[in-house]
Amino acid sequence: MTSVALAVTDGMLHFELALACEVFGSSMPTGAESWYRFSVCGPGPVPFGRFSLEPEHGLAHLPYADTVIVPGWADVDEEPPAELVDAVRAAHEAGARVASLCTGAFVLAAAGLLDGRRATTHWAHARELAERHPAVTVDPDVLYVDGGSVLTSAGKAAAMDLCLHLVRLDHGAAVANALARRLVVPPHRDGGQAQFVTTPVPAPANHPLATLFPWALRRLDQPLTVEDLAREAGMSSRHLGRHFRSVTGTTPLQWLLVQRIRRAQELLETTDDTVDAVAAATGMRTATTLRRHFNRTVGVPPDAYRRTFRSRALPPPLDGAGPRRQVS
Repeated sequence: MTSVALAVTDGMLHFELALACEVFGSSMPTGAESWYRFSVCGPGPVPFGRFSLEPEHGLAHLPYADTVIVPGWADVDEEPPAELVDAVRAAHEAGARVASLCTGAFVLAAAGLLDGRRATTHWAHARELAERHPAVTVDPDVLYVDGGSVLTSAGKAAAMDLCLHLVRLDHGAAVANALARRLVVPPHRDGGQAQFVTTPVPAPANHPLATLFPWALRRLDQPLTVEDLAREAGMSSRHLGRHFRSVTGTTPLQWLLVQRIRRAQELLETTDDTVDAVAAATGMRTATTLRRHFNRTVGVPPDAYRRTFRSRALPPPLDGAGPRRQVS
């Protein structure tokens, strides 16, 4: 079990704050063997709409957490509170993984955690972040940036993408997908996607392709063509293409490729199947084809991806004796 602390003060964006509570403070998803110890840390009651959020601990508790989440900072024209900045910096120095959601990146930047790093934030505030903190390489065109011990996300929906990415790193693809299904959100969008990308698996079921998607997902091991999809949907290939573009923002073949890559990621994380077997199970047919598409889409070869996820060990539980010390 690993601990997650949400760092809050007055002036946080409510959506990102509630989102983090929903992901890390929820009950254990199906398939998980352990789950997060979640706490809210702040200097005092935080206004939350017509209500008030009462933190369980003060900001001094942040260095005791394994992961610290910093929600969006509402007024980017003002410097975030010094006590919040100092506490986030202390947590990182103690060895915590620190992640910001949306404009929470301004807090991380003020703490010096983004100096010399690539980072992102909501596209509308990316220029301001870059101008105020020239030591930060701001990328306004991605959903999130995973820098290992420091992670940043773009706005709103991308904050959910980053939170699910953290769950995926800690607990694997199957658990992250189970949580995503419970929250009725897409299970995984790669951080390198553009902030304006349309989700490749639409949540609503009231569209002409509602029954086609699960049909295709059950047959990813087969060499499906656009004609196969059109025949199952009962429409022409051209008509199918128009519906796919409208519903998913992409083409039928590109959508299929994304689903095959996702299935490959899950198999690489949860099984000992060879790359050849994964290629066959995902309709890629050969390991060479899988490696080419996987590397281009994910950014690393399948073997390296598997090693990364298999080698990630959950941080040891805290013993209450004090902040964790970073191992050099």
